[in-house]
Amino acid sequence: MLHNKKIVVVLPAYNAAKTLEKTYNEIPFDIVDDIVLVDDNSPDDTIRVAENLGIKNIIKHQKNRGYGGNQKTCYAHALSLGADVIIMLHPDYQYTPMLIPAMASIIAQDLYPVVLGSRILGKGALKGGMPMYKYIANRFLTLFQNILIGEKLSEYHTGYRAFSKEVIMALHLEANSDDFVFDNQMLSQIVYAGFSIGEVTCPTKYFAEASSINFKRSSIYGLGVLWVSIKHFLQRIGIAQFDMYKRM
Repeated sequence: MLHNKKIVVVLPAYNAAKTLEKTYNEIPFDIVDDIVLVDDNSPDDTIRVAENLGIKNIIKHQKNRGYGGNQKTCYAHALSLGADVIIMLHPDYQYTPMLIPAMASIIAQDLYPVVLGSRILGKGALKGGMPMYKYIANRFLTLFQNILIGEKLSEYHTGYRAFSKEVIMALHLEANSDDFVFDNQMLSQIVYAGFSIGEVTCPTKYFAEASSINFKRSSIYGLGVLWVSIKHFLQRIGIAQFDMYKRM
């Protein structure tokens, strides 16, 4: 608990057997009440490692649903546990769990209902080994998104995010993709719904065991991001309406 708010960390896992223990061991359990691990039908030993660590809330998809589909299960289960603050942490050890107290506190004290761990604030991205082509794409896409969405975020592509339960309950997440573009659709929904977003500087690590999408998948993701931004703009100025922006 933190300021009488229940803190739940969700771990969307796929082939995380080699990095899950490192991630889990750095989670600050003095404030975190529950862990939810959703395994997206990994072919490795992610489930066995999770069980050995004593994680109680383990869900295994019988078919691979994709990164977005994994998150949908994560958030639904966190709400069912009575979470007040939900923090998504990748179990591939790319993002440090040591920022959980800061991110959770910002939400628990009602400063912001959404907090992103930004790799771009400061010099965390390139210093942590982000490939240059990904860094350049990140900066271009973020500029494009800020213009069309009407926000001023340092990046939209971090996988380290914290939300109040009110935010999760207000969004039509089931209307979103089950693929990687889910992250951007979710942020677009958050901005359109009028929720404010805070950011904290986050170091990151790129290494062999950390999950990463290849150039082809990155390109598909980038095109998806552009389309989400265009849809947001059309919705915002009243030219078109899209189902994903309906409030729940």
